[in-house]
Amino acid sequence: MNLDALLAINHLFNLFAPAFFMALMMVVSGHLFYRNLAKSVGWLSPFAINFAVGCAVIVAGLWFFGNDGKMLTYAALALACATSQWLHLRGWRG
Repeated sequence: MNLDALLAINHLFNLFAPAFFMALMMVVSGHLFYRNLAKSVGWLSPFAINFAVGCAVIVAGLWFFGNDGKMLTYAALALACATSQWLHLRGWRG
C-alpha cells in the first residue's frame, strides 16, 4: 500500500469521524436519559442508524458547500442524529 492510499483512507476516516462520535454519544445519551426505552432497543441498531444518518448529512454538506468542515453541516449533523435517535427510541411516547 503506497502513501497515497494511506492518505485517502486517513481523509475518509477524518471525514466521517464526527458522524461516528456523534452516533456514539447519541446512543450513550439515550441509555443515560431514556433508560427504559433504550433497554429494549440495544446499542448496535441505533448506533448504525445514527452513523448512517450522520454520514449522509456530512456527504450532503460536502456536496452542497463544496468542502467539509462547515459549521452549518455540523449543526445539521447534530439535529439529524438527535432526531434519528428520538425516532428510534419512540421519544414521543414517553
